[in-house]
Amino acid sequence: MKKRSIAALTAALTVAPLLMAGAPGQRAVAADSGTDGPSSPTESTLLRGVDLETVTIPELQARMKRGSLTSSELTLSYLRRIKAVDPKINAVLRTSPTALRQAAASDVRHRLGKVRGPLDGIPVLLKDNVNTRDMPTTAGSLALAGRPPATDADLVARLRAAGAVILGKANLSEWANFRAAKPTSGWSAVGGQTNSPYVLDRNPCGSSSGSAAALAASLAQVAIGTETDGSIVCPAGMNGVVGHKPSLGLVSRSGIVPISAEQDTAGPMARNVVDTAITLSVLSGHDATGADGAFGPTDAATRPDGLRGKRIGLWRLPSLGAEVDALMTRTAARLRAAGAQVVEVTPPYQNRLADLEFPALLSEFRRDIDTYLSTRNGPRDLAGLIEFNRTHPAERTCFAGQELFEQALVAPPTTDPRHRTMRAELKDLSRRSIDETMAAHDLDAIASPANPPAWTTDCARGDNDVIPSSTPAAVAGYPSLSMPAGFVGELPVGLLLMAGDHQDAGLLSLGAAVEQRLDAWRAPRYLPSVTPDTTP
Repeated sequence: MKKRSIAALTAALTVAPLLMAGAPGQRAVAADSGTDGPSSPTESTLLRGVDLETVTIPELQARMKRGSLTSSELTLSYLRRIKAVDPKINAVLRTSPTALRQAAASDVRHRLGKVRGPLDGIPVLLKDNVNTRDMPTTAGSLALAGRPPATDADLVARLRAAGAVILGKANLSEWANFRAAKPTSGWSAVGGQTNSPYVLDRNPCGSSSGSAAALAASLAQVAIGTETDGSIVCPAGMNGVVGHKPSLGLVSRSGIVPISAEQDTAGPMARNVVDTAITLSVLSGHDATGADGAFGPTDAATRPDGLRGKRIGLWRLPSLGAEVDALMTRTAARLRAAGAQVVEVTPPYQNRLADLEFPALLSEFRRDIDTYLSTRNGPRDLAGLIEFNRTHPAERTCFAGQELFEQALVAPPTTDPRHRTMRAELKDLSRRSIDETMAAHDLDAIASPANPPAWTTDCARGDNDVIPSSTPAAVAGYPSLSMPAGFVGELPVGLLLMAGDHQDAGLLSLGAAVEQRLDAWRAPRYLPSVTPDTTP
């Protein structure tokens, strides 16, 4: 795939939506969030003619520039919606008490013509493993539920500098699902259990579960997730939204609760690809506008023929079930009808990657979590965390295990030659699995299902989430992008696209074209459950 700059991509993508404008835990809602909100999740998606479920950032900016919408109105609408809707899905841990003041400052900049960029005045939710100096950052654990970190994460500083409204913090799988051998995704001792907005007794996938569920329920315009392997792209797929795992190093991981520096990255999540691309441009430090603040020309990806001549390799993964495989067949047919060439592929070395990844992460987690904890109040190292969990029953109300913590405590250090050999092989094989597959078939991207239909949440059983599609890009440090592909019954399934190192802009451009063709998003209905003959 030909490399493109993120700045060029975001400038290209933003004009098309402008042309189509019109088309149980510690929980605190901001004291200044206004009057009571609606009583039903189906209400209050309209704001002065703007549908919060479908509006894009360029459309919002166009309205704010005209003066027909303010950031204060937008932010207040999201705060009211959180108050009304979030009790059903439990995705938002807390809202910022300064959110409306941040929005008011943005309104002043808009009136004065001093807008800082496309995120100025746009409400953003942060996964609660991303440091904020003015709100607690807990990773879902009571061990970190006291004083906030001393400084913002680098990416939060970038968002603030860009004028974004930091709306609040989203729930997550505690310690990003790296505590127990059989965790329950979306559960944390601080926030309780996050539910799928589509079917409330189904799981939102981990660990950026709150970020994805909040977006599906239209509780923020964009959100930030983090991923080590699957924790952006699986929740995005399971909740019917878009999630981008950037190339390793494109977004700073400073100030983020870690698992492994060799794989961890934060990334943008949104309800559409254009908002995802704009947010990535800010997170990565690439300006999305020209010198005069105007958006650039229409990109080929936003035209009806944007897929013509593209070559996509389809990795089917029949282990995810017959219904998902049938959806992939229909997806391939729609892409072919749009002019893309779709060929079936099976990336090599997957069994070996599965054997090596977990033991490598254990050693890296011990190193990186000890370094992070040394900057925070509370337990100072992994041994202290283990003891904290043993002595605090609230940490064991869903599942009691902390087997991964205990294994990491006795894992070989990262200086051990065995670990270095293991990580070197992981990097080599994961990159070759993608590079060799793309070269052999002259591909623009590899596509696969991002997730199975959501399983029923069950603390006693834990997750049912053997989802191999995220691993090659996650281990290689290559970009991947999940977007809605369709539904199995009432449950969303995502399409995962992956490409080579630092081909993020090209992947997002392709994703915009795929999104336009599939047109697979639909709003959640907050069903309490579904019968077995309706969906798995």
